[in-house]
Amino acid sequence: MDEGIGAWVARRAERSPDAVALVDGPTGARTSYAELDERVGARAGRLASLGVGHGDRVALLGENSTGYLEWLFAAARLGAIAVPINMRLAAAEVAYVLTDSGAGVLVRSTAFAPLADAGCALLTTPPQLVDVAGTPDGAVRREPEPTADRGAEPCVIMYTSGTTGRPKGAVLTHDNMLWNAINMLSAGPGIASTDVTIAAAPLFHIGALGLSALPLIYAGGTVVVVPSFDPAGFLDLMAAERVTTQFLVPAMWAALTRVPDLDDRAFPALRFAISGGAPCPVTVIERFLELGWIFTEGFGMTELSPCALFLDAADVVTHAGSVGRPFLHVDARLVDEAGDDVAVGEVGELVLRGPTVFAGYWNRPQETAEAMRGGWFHSGDLGTRDDRGFVTLVDRKKDMIITGGENVYPVEVEQVLHRHPGVADVAVVGVGDPQWGEAVLAVVVPADPAAPPPSDEVIAFARARIAHFKAPRRVEVVEELPRNATGKLLKRVLRERFAGSAAAVSR
Repeated sequence: MDEGIGAWVARRAERSPDAVALVDGPTGARTSYAELDERVGARAGRLASLGVGHGDRVALLGENSTGYLEWLFAAARLGAIAVPINMRLAAAEVAYVLTDSGAGVLVRSTAFAPLADAGCALLTTPPQLVDVAGTPDGAVRREPEPTADRGAEPCVIMYTSGTTGRPKGAVLTHDNMLWNAINMLSAGPGIASTDVTIAAAPLFHIGALGLSALPLIYAGGTVVVVPSFDPAGFLDLMAAERVTTQFLVPAMWAALTRVPDLDDRAFPALRFAISGGAPCPVTVIERFLELGWIFTEGFGMTELSPCALFLDAADVVTHAGSVGRPFLHVDARLVDEAGDDVAVGEVGELVLRGPTVFAGYWNRPQETAEAMRGGWFHSGDLGTRDDRGFVTLVDRKKDMIITGGENVYPVEVEQVLHRHPGVADVAVVGVGDPQWGEAVLAVVVPADPAAPPPSDEVIAFARARIAHFKAPRRVEVVEELPRNATGKLLKRVLRERFAGSAAAVSR
């Protein structure tokens, strides 16, 4: 009988009631699986008292907290659908997500109550409001309702980051979450009940939820939850809690490399680290390998729950720059415009299939059909594969630059410029050019803001390492690159600033 993720906590409470499920990072307060089961049941009872039932949407708005996860599991226990909301959105954007999802209840933290109130004020029929930290005392415990087919039902509507426009709600089922957890348990060194991780990336994003929190709970491990990310404090917590496996996005890993005493710190419990959410600069990977860490990299998407491809620790050096091969329960191909497989070494679009592929976009049947044409999810990412099946992503399909008839993949150029000693961060975009159609523009964050590297030096550095047509023709210096809450570059913002248009050059 498939009871969905709402029963995971209850089953763990039966098998290992005294094991630590959650740790509140700031206070160190520990919650056992038995206590977590009680709290989830009580919160489910609270939602039921508000009229929440099967298929209803419960929105979540707030920083990471143990309560955030309790409410998510409580919604699942009722057969309701959780809708995590990006806490960095504007009030109008929050209102859009609430309206688009049809959420009848909004669970929000004290810190983001003003944002929640401002978003709700824009709605004709606002949702009922509940405090994340509200005590469930006195609420009637709600037991999971047995059902034979909950696995195929929606569990979470995870809104995409909206880097190219209005966010879409990706519908992830209970089975998606289950098979994603199984993929994580069987990848690389694997995950077990003895493992400990920190949920530091935002839980409204599928990376932290799907790679940190849910697989560890499924395995019976421990999730330490922190409301924000402070590099030095994070390293302190990793050591104190004896973290064994850790996921972060590349921007967060890069921030750790800049902690002055990183070389003096020891993490004897750490078995392996994983980077995902965006291409990780090779220089960052090399830094952790120098420290003797087992550092792995993966590629995922919201629509994949998010497991897609994984690069084992044994292959990080020999296949540097690759995102690896498919997880155990994922099929992947690289195809041309006609949907045919491309040859080894040729560029094609990454398409995927398997039990972690989402059920579709919420109330968007046409866009769902377009994304799932031919029975495969079309990622929009371009890549190549070698004769052993290792995939290297070259860029987003929409971000590819065509200059003078030649294809340029920004990630390749970015990886080269990351090695320039005067470059702390860099993004490459295409801008219109009357002679070449598009020109390569590098937007650089200098390592020393008082002495940014000269443009001609950056260009020469690139030309010495890659084909001249790939090297930037123009360099701009900024204090920081625009990123969303999950660390992804907002290239549309750069194009708008430096080319006058948020869209890639039309062709």
